[in-house]
Amino acid sequence: MLPPWPERSPGPKPVPDRLCLQGVLFVLYTGIPWQQLPLELGFGSGQTCWRRLERWQDAGVFAQLHRILLSELNAAGELDWSRACVDASHVRAKKGGAATGPSPVDRRKTGSKHHLITDGGGIPHRAITTAANVNDVTQTLALVDGIPPVAGRVGHPRKRPDALLGDKGYDSNPNRKELRRRGILPVISRKGQPDIQGLGKLRYVVEQTFALLHQFKRLAVRWERRLDLHDAFASLACFLICWRRLRKR
Repeated sequence: MLPPWPERSPGPKPVPDRLCLQGVLFVLYTGIPWQQLPLELGFGSGQTCWRRLERWQDAGVFAQLHRILLSELNAAGELDWSRACVDASHVRAKKGGAATGPSPVDRRKTGSKHHLITDGGGIPHRAITTAANVNDVTQTLALVDGIPPVAGRVGHPRKRPDALLGDKGYDSNPNRKELRRRGILPVISRKGQPDIQGLGKLRYVVEQTFALLHQFKRLAVRWERRLDLHDAFASLACFLICWRRLRKR
């Protein structure tokens, strides 16, 4: 799935893709700055790995990897389409950049927000990055519509859960109407009223997935000014979570 190099190109031979991928994973796991990536590891320089990450993101490699793993999980019967869960989490953005803003939960320091939708078992379907001051409710339909078509079973690829579970931050009658129009039952608590009984016992999986996502140090704090590179790390992390689940099975 990696874009091929030209058969003949001027200059020295490029660092093998496998080594660059190991370098990218090292940065994702540890959060180390690119310029401090040790050359002794043999992954090439941080600049080389950074450029390779950019090249792969432009080619859509990470989104394609995530979609293939979802299909493998669906074929193995690991995806729970009976419901999907949505939530959001704030992260600090040390260097600013696109999709950053004053964080309402961190004394208005510059930050971003990760919006996530998972299946009923906590497998990530889609992650979106916005400024920290963007309301959760504004991303509800973007998350639902962003679920890729997932093959792996007989029939057409599936991309719609039966129900969507959310807390009061997603309370919106227009969104409920749009979800029903898409054939999705909205199970969302209303503001000013008690929470739906038992909703927390079903929604905990998305919080659990956030914990897994932010174990990757490069996502726990945002260092990339460029949104596309930060999204590349997020897509790669979602792929790794899916791969672990498939390997565990």
